[in-house]
Amino acid sequence: MHVPDGFLDAPTSLGTAVIAVGGVALALSRARRELDDRTAPLAGLVAVFVFAAQMLNFPVGAGTSGHLLGGTLAAVLVGPWTATLCLTVVLAVQALLFADGGISALGTNITLMALVGVWAGWLVFVGLRRLARSAGSKVVPALAGVAAFASVPLVALTFTAMYAVGGRAPIPLGDLVTAMVGWHALIGVGEGLITLLAVGSIIATRPDLVHGARGLIERRDLEIRTEVPA
Repeated sequence: MHVPDGFLDAPTSLGTAVIAVGGVALALSRARRELDDRTAPLAGLVAVFVFAAQMLNFPVGAGTSGHLLGGTLAAVLVGPWTATLCLTVVLAVQALLFADGGISALGTNITLMALVGVWAGWLVFVGLRRLARSAGSKVVPALAGVAAFASVPLVALTFTAMYAVGGRAPIPLGDLVTAMVGWHALIGVGEGLITLLAVGSIIATRPDLVHGARGLIERRDLEIRTEVPA
């Protein structure tokens, strides 16, 4: 959902840029609590995966595009603060080097995808995890998939709210809401499935690396095996 230059008026674009700067600054100070020697390499891999996934764009209409977001996947794997930084780096590289999203709209895109996309998905995931805490880490992939699905229409609705405040394109708000929410509900299905599969594959092999599974990993009893000499 890359917003192009000129789609929102200057005051709205400036306002979202201020929100983006504040959110990224806070993430920079908090992300160090989530990262360690084991998870830092995973954060780099997550950023690369999200970058590749977001390069697959298709038009939604009215000058906007649709694609996978990856915010919930990143938040569940490496934590929401680190995920915010990962998405911010991806969006900055896309805008500056690939002209994907406008320079003046970079703050808008960071607010939508690196802040709303990440934190909406993470909060839905945390709420679901509390309800299913007794099930252990085995339900984390499914919960992440549901949260990822929910996050995409929420980002679309946030964008339409921004457009209602400062939209410059001659498009009826009702038509834009229908197009954005309808298309992104479909995108959310794909987002949820990919998130479920990606988190599930890591949970199956290295559950200790998944930030969203912390506190849910089942403790294993210590086994002492002795070999009896023949």
